[in-house]
Amino acid sequence: MQTYRKILLATMSFDIGGVETHVLELATGLKKCGLVPIVVSNGGVYVKELNKRGITHITVPLNDKNPKHMLDSYLLLRKIIRREKVDIVHAHARIPAFILGILQKKEYFPLVTSVHALFNTMALYKLNSNWGDYSIAVSDDLKKYLVKYYKINPRNIMVTVNGISPDTFNKNVKTKDIITKYKIDKTKIVIGHISRLDKERSLVAEQLVNIAKSLYKVKPNTQIVIVGDGTEYSKIKNKADKINQALGKKYIVMVGSSIEVNKFVAVSDIFVGVSRAALEAMCAKRPTIVAGNEGYIGIFDKSKLSSAKKSNFTCRGERNSDEDVLKDDIVTLIESTEQELVELGEYSHEIVKKYYSVEKMTQDNIKLYDRVWRKKLEL
Repeated sequence: MQTYRKILLATMSFDIGGVETHVLELATGLKKCGLVPIVVSNGGVYVKELNKRGITHITVPLNDKNPKHMLDSYLLLRKIIRREKVDIVHAHARIPAFILGILQKKEYFPLVTSVHALFNTMALYKLNSNWGDYSIAVSDDLKKYLVKYYKINPRNIMVTVNGISPDTFNKNVKTKDIITKYKIDKTKIVIGHISRLDKERSLVAEQLVNIAKSLYKVKPNTQIVIVGDGTEYSKIKNKADKINQALGKKYIVMVGSSIEVNKFVAVSDIFVGVSRAALEAMCAKRPTIVAGNEGYIGIFDKSKLSSAKKSNFTCRGERNSDEDVLKDDIVTLIESTEQELVELGEYSHEIVKKYYSVEKMTQDNIKLYDRVWRKKLEL
Protein backbone atom coordinates (compact mmCIF):
# COMPACT_ATOMS: atom_id res chain seq x y z
CA MET A 1 0.00 0.00 0.00
CA GLN A 2 3.02 2.29 0.03
CA THR A 3 2.16 5.86 -0.89
CA TYR A 4 4.69 7.29 1.51
CA ARG A 5 8.32 7.78 0.51
CA LYS A 6 10.50 9.70 2.96
CA ILE A 7 11.30 8.26 6.41
CA LEU A 8 13.10 10.33 9.03
CA LEU A 9 15.14 8.12 11.38
CA ALA A 10 16.13 9.97 14.57
CA THR A 11 18.63 8.75 17.15
CA MET A 12 20.89 10.37 19.74
CA SER A 13 24.30 9.94 18.10
CA PHE A 14 26.00 7.87 15.42
CA ASP A 15 29.02 6.44 17.19
CA ILE A 16 29.69 2.77 17.96
CA GLY A 17 26.64 1.14 19.53
CA GLY A 18 23.87 -1.35 18.88
CA VAL A 19 21.22 1.30 18.20
CA GLU A 20 23.45 3.07 15.69
CA THR A 21 24.27 -0.06 13.69
CA HIS A 22 20.59 -1.06 13.84
CA VAL A 23 19.65 2.31 12.31
CA LEU A 24 22.45 2.03 9.74
CA GLU A 25 21.21 -1.36 8.52
CA LEU A 26 17.55 -0.32 8.66
CA ALA A 27 18.26 2.80 6.59
CA THR A 28 20.16 0.67 4.10
CA GLY A 29 17.31 -1.84 3.91
CA LEU A 30 14.71 0.89 3.41
CA LYS A 31 16.78 2.43 0.61
CA LYS A 32 16.98 -0.95 -1.14
CA CYS A 33 13.17 -1.13 -0.95
CA GLY A 34 12.84 2.17 -2.81
CA LEU A 35 12.18 4.40 0.18
CA VAL A 36 14.20 7.51 1.07
CA PRO A 37 15.63 7.34 4.61
CA ILE A 38 17.03 10.49 6.20
CA VAL A 39 19.01 10.03 9.44
CA VAL A 40 19.27 12.75 12.08
CA SER A 41 21.58 12.53 15.10
CA ASN A 42 24.36 14.39 16.88
CA GLY A 43 26.80 12.65 14.54
CA GLY A 44 29.68 10.24 15.06
CA VAL A 45 32.04 7.85 13.32
CA TYR A 46 29.29 5.97 11.47
CA VAL A 47 28.15 9.05 9.52
CA LYS A 48 30.85 8.29 6.93
CA GLU A 49 29.37 4.84 6.40
CA LEU A 50 25.90 6.34 5.91
CA ASN A 51 27.29 8.72 3.31
CA LYS A 52 29.14 5.87 1.60
CA ARG A 53 25.81 4.07 1.25
CA GLY A 54 24.16 7.14 -0.26
CA ILE A 55 22.05 7.95 2.80
CA THR A 56 21.62 11.53 3.99
CA HIS A 57 22.62 12.42 7.55
CA ILE A 58 21.75 15.76 9.15
CA THR A 59 23.36 16.80 12.44
CA VAL A 60 20.90 17.63 15.23
CA PRO A 61 22.01 17.86 18.92
CA LEU A 62 19.84 14.97 20.14
CA ASN A 63 22.47 13.44 22.43
CA ASP A 64 21.63 15.05 25.79
CA LYS A 65 18.98 16.76 27.92
CA ASN A 66 20.57 20.22 27.84
CA PRO A 67 17.53 22.55 27.50
CA LYS A 68 19.25 24.65 24.82
CA HIS A 69 20.12 21.54 22.78
CA MET A 70 16.57 20.25 23.11
CA LEU A 71 15.12 23.56 21.91
CA ASP A 72 17.64 23.69 19.05
CA SER A 73 16.71 20.10 18.15
CA TYR A 74 13.00 20.95 18.16
CA LEU A 75 13.52 23.88 15.79
CA LEU A 76 15.91 21.97 13.52
CA LEU A 77 13.63 18.92 13.32
CA ARG A 78 10.64 21.10 12.45
CA LYS A 79 12.65 22.75 9.69
CA ILE A 80 13.93 19.40 8.33
CA ILE A 81 10.51 17.73 8.36
CA ARG A 82 8.96 20.67 6.49
CA ARG A 83 11.82 21.18 4.02
CA GLU A 84 12.28 17.49 3.18
CA LYS A 85 8.51 16.83 3.12
CA VAL A 86 8.99 13.85 5.43
CA ASP A 87 6.12 11.33 5.40
CA ILE A 88 6.85 9.22 8.50
CA VAL A 89 9.08 9.92 11.50
CA HIS A 90 10.79 7.08 13.39
CA ALA A 91 12.52 7.80 16.73
CA HIS A 92 15.12 5.37 18.08
CA ALA A 93 15.85 6.77 21.53
CA ARG A 94 14.04 8.46 24.40
CA ILE A 95 15.26 12.05 23.83
CA PRO A 96 14.40 12.13 20.10
CA ALA A 97 11.04 10.48 20.86
CA PHE A 98 10.24 13.08 23.53
CA ILE A 99 11.10 16.06 21.30
CA LEU A 100 9.34 14.58 18.27
CA GLY A 101 6.29 13.77 20.39
CA ILE A 102 5.94 17.47 21.23
CA LEU A 103 6.57 18.46 17.60
CA GLN A 104 4.00 15.95 16.33
CA LYS A 105 1.22 17.91 18.07
CA LYS A 106 2.07 20.89 15.84
CA GLU A 107 3.03 19.16 12.59
CA TYR A 108 0.69 16.11 12.66
CA PHE A 109 3.14 13.61 11.14
CA PRO A 110 2.89 9.84 11.81
CA LEU A 111 5.34 8.90 14.59
CA VAL A 112 6.84 5.47 15.25
CA THR A 113 9.25 4.68 18.10
CA SER A 114 11.74 1.85 18.47
CA VAL A 115 12.56 0.36 21.87
CA HIS A 116 16.09 -1.06 22.01
CA ALA A 117 16.61 -1.39 25.77
CA LEU A 118 15.01 -0.98 29.19
CA PHE A 119 14.21 2.57 30.25
CA ASN A 120 14.13 4.18 33.68
CA THR A 121 10.63 3.71 35.13
CA MET A 122 10.77 6.53 37.71
CA ALA A 123 7.68 8.76 37.60
CA LEU A 124 9.56 11.75 36.15
CA TYR A 125 10.98 9.67 33.31
CA LYS A 126 7.59 8.14 32.60
CA LEU A 127 6.11 11.62 32.24
CA ASN A 128 8.87 12.55 29.80
CA SER A 129 8.36 9.46 27.62
CA ASN A 130 6.60 9.40 24.28
CA TRP A 131 5.89 6.23 22.34
CA GLY A 132 4.29 7.70 19.22
CA ASP A 133 1.40 6.14 17.32
CA TYR A 134 3.03 2.70 17.32
CA SER A 135 6.16 1.15 18.82
CA ILE A 136 8.48 -1.56 17.63
CA ALA A 137 10.55 -3.52 20.19
CA VAL A 138 13.63 -5.61 19.43
CA SER A 139 12.60 -8.47 21.72
CA ASP A 140 9.54 -10.05 23.34
CA ASP A 141 10.71 -9.16 26.85
CA LEU A 142 10.87 -5.46 25.89
CA LYS A 143 7.29 -5.61 24.63
CA LYS A 144 6.16 -7.10 27.95
CA TYR A 145 8.13 -4.39 29.75
CA LEU A 146 6.37 -1.61 27.82
CA VAL A 147 2.96 -3.10 28.52
CA LYS A 148 3.68 -3.62 32.23
CA TYR A 149 5.44 -0.37 33.12
CA TYR A 150 4.18 2.11 30.53
CA LYS A 151 0.69 0.63 30.02
CA ILE A 152 0.99 0.64 26.24
CA ASN A 153 -1.68 -1.31 24.38
CA PRO A 154 0.06 -4.52 23.23
CA ARG A 155 -1.74 -4.21 19.88
CA ASN A 156 0.26 -1.02 19.29
CA ILE A 157 3.61 -2.78 19.74
CA MET A 158 5.31 -4.89 17.08
CA VAL A 159 8.35 -7.08 17.80
CA THR A 160 11.25 -7.21 15.36
CA VAL A 161 14.91 -8.30 15.43
CA ASN A 162 18.34 -6.75 15.11
CA GLY A 163 19.04 -7.37 11.43
CA ILE A 164 22.63 -8.41 10.62
CA SER A 165 24.11 -8.26 7.11
CA PRO A 166 26.25 -11.27 6.07
CA ASP A 167 27.73 -9.07 3.33
CA THR A 168 29.18 -6.83 6.04
CA PHE A 169 29.97 -9.42 8.70
CA ASN A 170 31.85 -12.38 7.31
CA LYS A 171 35.15 -14.00 8.16
CA ASN A 172 36.67 -13.30 4.74
CA VAL A 173 36.78 -9.51 5.16
CA LYS A 174 40.29 -8.18 4.45
CA THR A 175 41.97 -7.26 7.73
CA LYS A 176 45.60 -6.59 6.80
CA ASP A 177 45.26 -2.82 7.36
CA ILE A 178 43.97 -3.09 10.94
CA ILE A 179 46.43 -5.87 11.77
CA THR A 180 49.29 -3.59 10.76
CA LYS A 181 47.87 -0.39 12.26
CA TYR A 182 47.03 -1.84 15.69
CA LYS A 183 49.82 -4.44 15.87
CA ILE A 184 47.44 -7.37 16.15
CA ASP A 185 49.41 -10.62 16.30
CA LYS A 186 47.65 -13.20 14.14
CA THR A 187 50.08 -15.89 15.25
CA LYS A 188 48.14 -15.66 18.54
CA ILE A 189 44.52 -16.52 19.37
CA VAL A 190 42.76 -13.14 19.20
CA ILE A 191 39.98 -12.56 21.74
CA GLY A 192 37.81 -9.73 20.44
CA HIS A 193 35.34 -7.46 22.20
CA ILE A 194 33.32 -4.54 20.75
CA SER A 195 31.14 -2.23 22.81
CA ARG A 196 30.48 1.37 23.64
CA LEU A 197 32.58 1.87 26.76
CA ASP A 198 30.12 3.80 28.90
CA LYS A 199 29.36 2.86 32.50
CA GLU A 200 26.21 0.96 31.49
CA ARG A 201 28.04 -1.14 28.87
CA SER A 202 31.72 -1.49 29.82
CA LEU A 203 31.57 -4.27 32.44
CA VAL A 204 32.84 -7.07 30.20
CA ALA A 205 35.63 -4.93 28.73
CA GLU A 206 36.82 -4.28 32.29
CA GLN A 207 36.52 -7.96 33.15
CA LEU A 208 38.63 -8.92 30.14
CA VAL A 209 41.33 -6.50 31.32
CA ASN A 210 41.05 -7.78 34.89
CA ILE A 211 41.61 -11.41 33.84
CA ALA A 212 44.31 -10.57 31.30
CA LYS A 213 47.32 -11.42 33.50
CA SER A 214 45.96 -14.74 34.70
CA LEU A 215 44.77 -15.64 31.19
CA TYR A 216 48.18 -14.86 29.75
CA LYS A 217 49.78 -17.03 32.44
CA VAL A 218 47.82 -20.13 31.38
CA LYS A 219 47.41 -19.27 27.68
CA PRO A 220 50.30 -17.02 26.57
CA ASN A 221 49.43 -17.63 22.89
CA THR A 222 46.54 -15.15 23.16
CA GLN A 223 45.89 -11.44 22.62
CA ILE A 224 42.91 -9.32 23.68
CA VAL A 225 41.52 -6.66 21.31
CA ILE A 226 38.93 -4.20 22.67
CA VAL A 227 37.10 -1.84 20.29
CA GLY A 228 34.99 1.08 21.48
CA ASP A 229 35.01 4.48 23.10
CA GLY A 230 33.06 6.19 25.86
CA THR A 231 33.24 7.67 29.34
CA GLU A 232 35.09 4.61 30.73
CA TYR A 233 37.63 4.32 27.91
CA SER A 234 40.47 6.23 29.61
CA LYS A 235 40.10 4.29 32.85
CA ILE A 236 40.12 0.92 31.08
CA LYS A 237 43.00 1.92 28.79
CA ASN A 238 45.13 3.08 31.72
CA LYS A 239 44.65 -0.29 33.39
CA ALA A 240 45.42 -2.09 30.12
CA ASP A 241 48.58 -0.02 29.59
CA LYS A 242 49.86 -0.99 33.04
CA ILE A 243 49.24 -4.68 32.35
CA ASN A 244 50.99 -4.42 28.96
CA GLN A 245 53.94 -2.74 30.67
CA ALA A 246 54.09 -5.45 33.35
CA LEU A 247 53.98 -8.21 30.72
CA GLY A 248 56.49 -6.43 28.49
CA LYS A 249 54.27 -6.73 25.42
CA LYS A 250 51.13 -5.34 23.81
CA TYR A 251 48.87 -8.06 25.13
CA ILE A 252 45.74 -5.88 25.34
CA VAL A 253 45.03 -3.74 22.27
CA MET A 254 42.75 -0.76 22.98
CA VAL A 255 41.49 0.41 19.60
CA GLY A 256 39.09 3.17 20.58
CA SER A 257 36.26 4.18 18.27
CA SER A 258 36.18 2.64 14.78
CA ILE A 259 33.65 2.17 11.99
CA GLU A 260 35.52 -0.93 10.80
CA VAL A 261 33.95 -3.22 13.40
CA ASN A 262 33.40 -5.92 10.78
CA LYS A 263 37.18 -6.15 10.34
CA PHE A 264 37.74 -6.51 14.08
CA VAL A 265 35.08 -9.23 14.18
CA ALA A 266 36.79 -11.03 11.29
CA VAL A 267 40.23 -10.80 12.92
CA SER A 268 38.92 -12.34 16.16
CA ASP A 269 39.28 -16.06 16.77
CA ILE A 270 36.99 -15.88 19.81
CA PHE A 271 34.48 -13.09 20.42
CA VAL A 272 33.11 -11.88 23.74
CA GLY A 273 30.14 -9.52 23.63
CA VAL A 274 26.45 -8.96 23.88
CA SER A 275 23.38 -8.04 21.87
CA ARG A 276 24.05 -6.85 18.34
CA ALA A 277 27.84 -7.19 18.61
CA ALA A 278 27.43 -10.86 19.55
CA LEU A 279 25.09 -11.45 16.59
CA GLU A 280 27.57 -9.76 14.24
CA ALA A 281 30.33 -12.08 15.44
CA MET A 282 28.04 -15.09 15.10
CA CYS A 283 27.18 -14.01 11.54
CA ALA A 284 30.92 -14.07 10.77
CA LYS A 285 31.10 -17.63 12.16
CA ARG A 286 33.07 -16.63 15.22
CA PRO A 287 32.72 -18.79 18.37
CA THR A 288 31.00 -16.35 20.70
CA ILE A 289 30.70 -15.90 24.46
CA VAL A 290 27.54 -13.89 25.13
CA ALA A 291 28.18 -11.58 28.09
CA GLY A 292 27.28 -8.02 29.04
CA ASN A 293 26.31 -5.64 31.80
CA GLU A 294 22.86 -7.18 32.15
CA GLY A 295 23.98 -10.79 32.49
CA TYR A 296 25.92 -13.79 31.24
CA ILE A 297 24.81 -16.57 28.88
CA GLY A 298 28.25 -17.97 28.06
CA ILE A 299 29.47 -19.93 25.04
CA PHE A 300 26.70 -19.80 22.46
CA ASP A 301 25.58 -23.21 21.26
CA LYS A 302 22.28 -25.06 20.71
CA SER A 303 21.61 -25.26 24.44
CA LYS A 304 21.70 -21.43 24.75
CA LEU A 305 19.42 -20.55 21.82
CA SER A 306 16.14 -20.30 23.75
CA SER A 307 17.47 -18.08 26.54
CA ALA A 308 19.45 -15.92 24.11
CA LYS A 309 16.48 -15.30 21.82
CA LYS A 310 14.25 -14.44 24.76
CA SER A 311 16.25 -11.31 25.56
CA ASN A 312 17.55 -10.59 22.03
CA PHE A 313 21.04 -11.67 23.17
CA THR A 314 21.19 -8.93 25.84
CA CYS A 315 21.41 -11.48 28.71
CA ARG A 316 18.58 -9.76 30.61
CA GLY A 317 17.40 -12.07 33.37
CA GLU A 318 20.53 -14.23 33.27
CA ARG A 319 23.18 -14.63 36.00
CA ASN A 320 25.69 -11.81 36.40
CA SER A 321 28.83 -11.83 34.32
CA ASP A 322 31.67 -13.26 36.41
CA GLU A 323 35.40 -12.95 35.72
CA ASP A 324 36.26 -16.51 36.72
CA VAL A 325 33.48 -18.00 34.61
CA LEU A 326 34.43 -15.77 31.68
CA LYS A 327 38.06 -16.89 31.90
CA ASP A 328 37.03 -20.55 32.12
CA ASP A 329 34.82 -20.24 29.03
CA ILE A 330 37.62 -18.54 27.07
CA VAL A 331 40.01 -21.35 28.04
CA THR A 332 37.38 -23.94 27.08
CA LEU A 333 37.15 -22.46 23.58
CA ILE A 334 40.94 -22.22 23.26
CA GLU A 335 41.24 -25.90 24.17
CA SER A 336 38.45 -26.99 21.80
CA THR A 337 39.34 -28.85 18.63
CA GLU A 338 39.31 -27.02 15.31
CA GLN A 339 36.29 -29.07 14.25
CA GLU A 340 34.37 -28.11 17.39
CA LEU A 341 35.08 -24.43 16.76
CA VAL A 342 34.03 -24.71 13.11
CA GLU A 343 30.76 -26.35 14.14
CA LEU A 344 30.06 -23.60 16.69
CA GLY A 345 30.73 -20.95 14.06
CA GLU A 346 28.57 -22.61 11.42
CA TYR A 347 25.68 -23.10 13.84
CA SER A 348 25.89 -19.48 14.98
CA HIS A 349 25.88 -18.25 11.38
CA GLU A 350 22.81 -20.31 10.53
CA ILE A 351 20.92 -18.91 13.54
CA VAL A 352 21.63 -15.32 12.45
CA LYS A 353 20.71 -16.13 8.86
CA LYS A 354 17.43 -17.78 9.92
CA TYR A 355 16.21 -15.37 12.62
CA TYR A 356 18.17 -12.10 12.37
CA SER A 357 18.29 -11.00 8.73
CA VAL A 358 18.28 -7.35 7.66
CA GLU A 359 15.47 -8.24 5.25
CA LYS A 360 13.20 -9.42 8.09
CA MET A 361 13.98 -6.33 10.18
CA THR A 362 13.30 -4.02 7.23
CA GLN A 363 10.03 -5.69 6.29
CA ASP A 364 8.84 -5.63 9.92
CA ASN A 365 9.43 -1.87 10.02
CA ILE A 366 7.70 -1.35 6.68
CA LYS A 367 4.65 -3.26 7.98
CA LEU A 368 4.51 -0.84 10.90
CA TYR A 369 4.91 2.15 8.57
CA ASP A 370 1.99 0.78 6.53
CA ARG A 371 -0.13 0.68 9.69
CA VAL A 372 0.73 4.19 10.80
CA TRP A 373 0.23 5.55 7.28
CA ARG A 374 -3.14 3.81 6.97
CA LYS A 375 -4.12 5.39 10.29
CA LYS A 376 -3.19 8.82 8.94
CA LEU A 377 -5.28 8.31 5.79
CA GLU A 378 -8.29 7.27 7.86
CA LEU A 379 -8.28 10.51 9.89
